[in-house]
Amino acid sequence: MKGIAGGVKCGLDIFLASAGLIVLSPMILMVIAILLVLQGRPIFIAHPRIGRRGAVFPCLKFRTMVPDAADVLTRYLAANPRERAEWKATRKLKNDPRITPFGAFLRRSSVDEIPQLFNVIRGQMSLVGPRPIVASEAELYGSHFSDYIRVRPGLTGLWQISGRSDTSYSARVELDVRYVTEHTVWGDVVIMARTIPAVLRSRGSY
Repeated sequence: MKGIAGGVKCGLDIFLASAGLIVLSPMILMVIAILLVLQGRPIFIAHPRIGRRGAVFPCLKFRTMVPDAADVLTRYLAANPRERAEWKATRKLKNDPRITPFGAFLRRSSVDEIPQLFNVIRGQMSLVGPRPIVASEAELYGSHFSDYIRVRPGLTGLWQISGRSDTSYSARVELDVRYVTEHTVWGDVVIMARTIPAVLRSRGSY
């Protein structure tokens, strides 16, 4: 997206993200308090993700996993071949042993992603775009990785409103490429509007 349309998208991102943080500030403070009581610190995680033009940035989220999440995942996948195949296909697990009980609620409701509004304000993300990926996922995009890095990753996107983790990873890539090649400001507005019922249904959210 170039020129005037690109400027409108950036301006809309910053305005809506700032407004969202103000409106959601009571919820954010409440979640912080609950996490302090139930899980302790850290409250937030800043996970390295690939952004526009291949730049790596710290993607913010409320912490939803146990502190030793990487080791827990490694042991779990080694002991469970079926789940290992699921992870290889989607990079997600329906029954993820790393996720805490309250973290599961945050994920189902997508509340864990609210801190990414700060990423939007900092210009690292957009409200709408492909979901940010980790370095190990780049190879799954194949030749389409060049499409992924053409735009800023989004807080929501076509994948969010199309079933999320209930879809295959190849379908996710197709949706991302479609967004990159066809997106418009009006299309972003439509996706944001459709995100609300998608989040309420929690389809594919885990």
